[in-house]
Amino acid sequence: MTKPNLHPALDNGIAATSAEFSGGTLVCACTENAVRVRVEGQIAHNHACGCTKCWKPEGAAFSIVAVAPHDKVTVVENGNKLAVVDPEALIQRHACKDCGVHMYGPVTRKHPFQGLDFIHPERFEEKGWAQPGFAAFVSSAIEGGTAPSAMDGVRARFKDLGLEPYDCLNPALMDYIATWTVENRT
Repeated sequence: MTKPNLHPALDNGIAATSAEFSGGTLVCACTENAVRVRVEGQIAHNHACGCTKCWKPEGAAFSIVAVAPHDKVTVVENGNKLAVVDPEALIQRHACKDCGVHMYGPVTRKHPFQGLDFIHPERFEEKGWAQPGFAAFVSSAIEGGTAPSAMDGVRARFKDLGLEPYDCLNPALMDYIATWTVENRT
């Protein structure tokens, strides 16, 4: 049986996390005048995501996405090439208008993730960023074109990689969202 193509950063071997990683620069796919975004510090909650909103490299069924505090994310080159993909979305994904890579996506409205920016860590020039810890919204990959008959193989592959597959976020993040919701009822 052929292994499903999840994402190159998973299929080609998950790179090790380095305790020395203190941030890096995300670069879009443009060969000239690339957008560059600096992220200070290690990333958090890195995971594979099957949703249809996240940017994925060509041929990937899943994205790799993590978060960083908004005040630790800075556009350092060619920010004029960025545009918000969907102004109505919770995550304000800023993508390069030329190559389409999503560079960062802040959550600015009242939400448990307010103050965080979603990023795609495989776009870092540097190595050592926190490796993915789980897979989220796995069933949503069907909406992105993965055959329903392939899903058992997708889930098995994630488990082989040591990534527990969920059809939402992982339990710790779901508990955090529920707790925040209870504490912020009006």
